[in-house]
Amino acid sequence: MRTRLGSIALQAVAIVALGALGVTAGHAQTFKTHHVRQVEKNGEAPMVGHMQSSQVMNLVITLPLRNQDELNRFLADVYSPDSQNYRHFLTVEQFTQQFGPTQDDYSAVLDFAKTNGLTVTGTSPNRLNVSVRGTVAQIDAAFHVQMNFYKHPTEGRNFYAPDREPTTDLPFALWHVSGMDNYSIPKPAGLDKRPSGSVPNATVGSGPSASFLGSDMRAAYYGSGSLTGAGQTVGLFEFEGTDLADVTTYFTNAGQTNNVPITLDSVDGTSTSCLNAKGCDDTEQSLDITQALGMAPGLSELTVYIGATDAAILNEMATRKSPHTGKLDAQFGCSWAWQPADPSTDDPYFTEMAAQGQNFFVAAGDSGKWPTRRSPFYYPAEDANVTAVGGTDLSTSSAAGPWSAESAWSSGGGGISPDRIAIPSWQVSTANSCSSCSKSYRNAPDVSANANYTFYVCADQKACTANLYGGTSFAAPMWAGYLALANQQSVAGGRGVLGFINSALYTVGNGSSFDTDFHDITSGSNGYSAITGYDLATGWGSPNGAALINALAGGTTSNGSFTLSASGNVSVTAGSNVNETISDTVTGTLGSTVSFTVAGLPSGATYQFNPATLPASGNSSSTLAISTTGSTPTGNYLITVTGDSGGTEETASFTLTVNPQASGDFSLAAGAALSVAQNSSNSEAVTITPSNGFNSSVSLSISFSARGASASLSSSTISGGSGSVTLSVKASKKALTGTFPLTITATGGGQTHTATVSVQVVTAATKH
Repeated sequence: MRTRLGSIALQAVAIVALGALGVTAGHAQTFKTHHVRQVEKNGEAPMVGHMQSSQVMNLVITLPLRNQDELNRFLADVYSPDSQNYRHFLTVEQFTQQFGPTQDDYSAVLDFAKTNGLTVTGTSPNRLNVSVRGTVAQIDAAFHVQMNFYKHPTEGRNFYAPDREPTTDLPFALWHVSGMDNYSIPKPAGLDKRPSGSVPNATVGSGPSASFLGSDMRAAYYGSGSLTGAGQTVGLFEFEGTDLADVTTYFTNAGQTNNVPITLDSVDGTSTSCLNAKGCDDTEQSLDITQALGMAPGLSELTVYIGATDAAILNEMATRKSPHTGKLDAQFGCSWAWQPADPSTDDPYFTEMAAQGQNFFVAAGDSGKWPTRRSPFYYPAEDANVTAVGGTDLSTSSAAGPWSAESAWSSGGGGISPDRIAIPSWQVSTANSCSSCSKSYRNAPDVSANANYTFYVCADQKACTANLYGGTSFAAPMWAGYLALANQQSVAGGRGVLGFINSALYTVGNGSSFDTDFHDITSGSNGYSAITGYDLATGWGSPNGAALINALAGGTTSNGSFTLSASGNVSVTAGSNVNETISDTVTGTLGSTVSFTVAGLPSGATYQFNPATLPASGNSSSTLAISTTGSTPTGNYLITVTGDSGGTEETASFTLTVNPQASGDFSLAAGAALSVAQNSSNSEAVTITPSNGFNSSVSLSISFSARGASASLSSSTISGGSGSVTLSVKASKKALTGTFPLTITATGGGQTHTATVSVQVVTAATKH
């Protein structure tokens, strides 16, 4: 599979002469992930030169999430069937407010980039990513590294990478910087060609040469039910663009029509085009599209997310709302693999997806049993926050007919995490009863689907192929389409989307109805034998029609209805808080409680509901607390509150008026006159009194000129906007007598006031 990624942002880079570049150390903050490859550390990849200082690079700076312990508790709660918050997921705005980086930290990173000469090329609504562009010299200086070239130990090429762990002069630690090396060039994880000279697998598909179409996979794994994915959207993760003409050719040759809008979303300026004549291969991208659409032909939208880095693509997936539904994609398919320097690099995006009710399916690969040591192409399938999809060899009873038999595909990926990612809680009991499974590390795959060389594929603006391509690349988008069917049913039943389904899959797998919910695959091997129940060749197996959907999503019971109302228009002074009452009236019983989101708030304003959700029956209300800051713009704002009960939405609106703050001020008081005798001193109080909420610190200074006399204050600052200091005047034995002006100047909170004291210096005998 050809790819352009090896030259992203660094094409035709000349290697400059060896020699150290000056790097400023500063008070460096380390990152929460590592960036230096082990092959650098152990000498397997010797340095061969420095990168050219003028070469331009594109990077993505990622900030860490906040309140990680609280986020972990939330995820445990939201995925616990016994919790009242079960599957009550967050919106992007709610996730950002509770767990995203603060606006101050995000602004600090933007300032950091600009201060170091880096151009900010992209920001993100969840405040996780800042995309930047800069020269190698600027990057060296900003991150206190030296960008070098190293000899790749296995691929016969040089790769670029930093010579040490990057650091910054920010006052807090960042999470990661993506794009600092090209040691691992992403490639399709599970796209494989039938070995040359081998006999094509005999199939009973309905496509040309009896090959399988995506619609055949729907017939085998779902059946002839009415679910089509209506109201749902699927997203596909791609490192290359595509040519939708190949998709059109596929459906035309198959005698089918695609009615799903397809959106090509370049997340970072990467080209959405992929033409074979220009050296780009869109086989992976085209088959991902046709497999997802074949399983869920009634989707509201299919979006192909195209970018140069995993950070940019995943963050867009976690934050983009479909223009067709106004909601996030609830299911994604990924058929690519790569090896980050740190296997926890993408966890902020995956955990955000889980908190927002999104599921990420990943192809487990086509190299059979996973190795026991780290390898470039078993990530992200080994991550504990994704659903890994293995491969099978499927037979159906007839063309476009039902499932007949299935065995483990010999090349299907699976095994124990090569990066030794810790075993997730939902897999522990399963691993304890699986002899080949690790009891300490993540096991995969979780599920599987057909991956043998039995598919019809149209790609690269060439003649289509039958029974040539196979791989878990086909299985991952199949499962994304299948989950869209389940989510359609769950939403129709008033229960909302299912979110990250792994804990539910393992509950079903360990339950009494496992044999009817899954096709349990008990024959074949990928190096691990397929056995009864869970195994490292096929996971729990493939979906068994509507039975698994019912087990995950529940039946299609009808739900009640509700209306929403607001108590009225409200006003607030900038920097203050105000409450609004939101009430709902429920007719019948809803399938789930009512949760809220708010739109239309001015900048600097935040909100919180108490309680956060309302019951599924009866009449109830919640207090919406709106907080503003002193910088919140004044004006009238139409605020829209949306209540959501399992996908059923109602709205209520009111006007929020933000009034300007009263102008805070202070007064300065001192005695009008002060008399001091020669060879003596005298003093009086200087007082600051605030008004209209003034609470700034006030700086004090004096101006006084009298021969032989001097003046001073007991303190030059009054904190908190109020208080007193002592003014002292001292006259020497030969001080000039007479009356002299002394001016006190007080400055604070944008205000300045003065007071004048007449100082009378008298002889000792005539002191008043």
